[in-house]
Amino acid sequence: MKLNDIIEFLDEKIPPSLALDHDEVGFKGNYDLTQEINSIKIYMDLLPEDDLNYENTLIITHHPPLFVPKTPTYIIHSNWDIIDGGANDALAKALNLEVAGRFDDETGIGRVCKTEEKFIGLKREILDNFSNVRIVNSLDDDKTIKNIGIISGFGLKNPEYILLAKKKNLDVLISGDLTQETAILAMNLGITLIDLNHHESEIPGLYALGDVLKELKINVGIVDKKPIQVMK
Repeated sequence: MKLNDIIEFLDEKIPPSLALDHDEVGFKGNYDLTQEINSIKIYMDLLPEDDLNYENTLIITHHPPLFVPKTPTYIIHSNWDIIDGGANDALAKALNLEVAGRFDDETGIGRVCKTEEKFIGLKREILDNFSNVRIVNSLDDDKTIKNIGIISGFGLKNPEYILLAKKKNLDVLISGDLTQETAILAMNLGITLIDLNHHESEIPGLYALGDVLKELKINVGIVDKKPIQVMK
């Protein structure tokens, strides 16, 4: 399959126009749209050691690389976070939550989910699927929760998102990248934050992206390298 045909498919399924202003999406490095492609490798983060100048391969990465790749590399970032069926909806599905709307109505980032379950149910769902989870303002197991916000990736480092969660009357906000500043802010506001960590919260979206690409009927591989390890 020609590289140009793959890009036309991707741009129709996940339009770059959905990306946030100043976000880096699309090609990075050298590419030839007439090149024949027989495999796709999907990365969360591309490292120099991964860029082996593969023949007949397209690399798709979620986060923009910090270098100029030799292998044709296509970035799908905030447009995948925002689009229906993208990273945030994949995270909701992984947590067995039903999406009721968007978290940030202005940008389309994040989702709001409605439920009537006890906190113990949400906690079990999270701990069954994620490890090294952190929490601010833990709730009693038997407390009923109704409104849950989820943001794939970076949501807990942004104080504005913590304030928006309060404004939207959310019981819990789930994301990654918790900081001391946002933890203290949440404690003052009485908002429960659950930090899955940035990478882990985006993994469901990476596999959902792989499912989209499998429609092309060529070999698709997902490379999951955790950037942060636990010291033992």
